[in-house]
Amino acid sequence: MNGLERAKIISKILDKTYPNIKVPLNSRNVFTLLISVLLSAQCTDVNVNNVTKSIYIKYYKPEHFVKLGRKKIERLIKKIGIFRIKAKSIFYLSKILVKKYNGKVPKTFDELEQLPGVGHKTASVVMSQGFGYPAFPIDTHIHRLAQRWGLTNGKNVTQTEKDLKTLFPKKSWNKLHLQIIYYGREFCKARDCYGLTCKICTTCYPKRKKPIKTIKA
Repeated sequence: MNGLERAKIISKILDKTYPNIKVPLNSRNVFTLLISVLLSAQCTDVNVNNVTKSIYIKYYKPEHFVKLGRKKIERLIKKIGIFRIKAKSIFYLSKILVKKYNGKVPKTFDELEQLPGVGHKTASVVMSQGFGYPAFPIDTHIHRLAQRWGLTNGKNVTQTEKDLKTLFPKKSWNKLHLQIIYYGREFCKARDCYGLTCKICTTCYPKRKKPIKTIKA
């Protein structure tokens, strides 16, 4: 079984398991989506949602966060990991959005990735979930699963993104990225499946006997 054959099997299982999928991070607009994705680094989506549900009621525009200032932003997000670094990024990216983009979130990868605290993965999520542009955000969890499922050789997240984009049709990328995240959390857990027990692993590798070792991102 080659990569393309495994990709087709995986797509069928994921579509059957998650025919309808929702974005796990709550947001009010594209700007708050950007902020939530930035906050989610080294933090669970549940924690981010719990913290932001009271913030976004009052503060949901770059102008709001510029007016708040770094210290007040820190106090608002202090339950989030590395909150001081994230507060600094939020404050300065908000200033840039107000000054350079008239308070709007830019719609290109290059412009997004130039914002403080915004890497390629964060930009990909905003482009796909915020603007509907075909993108395939790769985090450490998808990187791990792609290796378990034989979709990539696992050198790094850049290589994994390239390999997955080659194997799956562009029209499926935005939905597929979310389906993989949900499936990994529910069925193919890092310290549970080990590439041996979930339906995708057993279907793609029915003769696998030993836990699969994955290369970290």
